[in-house]
Amino acid sequence: MSSKKNKQREGIVYSTRPDFQYEYQHEEEATTLPPQQQLLYVSRDRKQRAGKVVTLVSGFVGTSEDLEKLGKMLKTRCGVGGTVKEGEILIQGDFMEKVKQLLIAEGFKVKQKGG
Repeated sequence: MSSKKNKQREGIVYSTRPDFQYEYQHEEEATTLPPQQQLLYVSRDRKQRAGKVVTLVSGFVGTSEDLEKLGKMLKTRCGVGGTVKEGEILIQGDFMEKVKQLLIAEGFKVKQKGG
């Protein structure tokens, strides 16, 4: 029955001051770096996906909104589905070369991981 606010309180259990206001610590997202300063890693993966191949893009530094925009652009240009989870863009299918070329065209530095 505890709320999320109570879970965010670290170190304070009880205060006897009647005017005490607990200040919550808010995690700030990193500001989005320009594409020329970003190094993205493109890899192919099929682990824990029932043998289906997916293309992963990782290493993005920036806000979650900008990551969502980049993911949407890649999914649209490849014509497939995908998702953005835990700071990674997952594109359904083996589109490693196409994704790599699209990211280079957008100005990102790209490195290929794996085979």
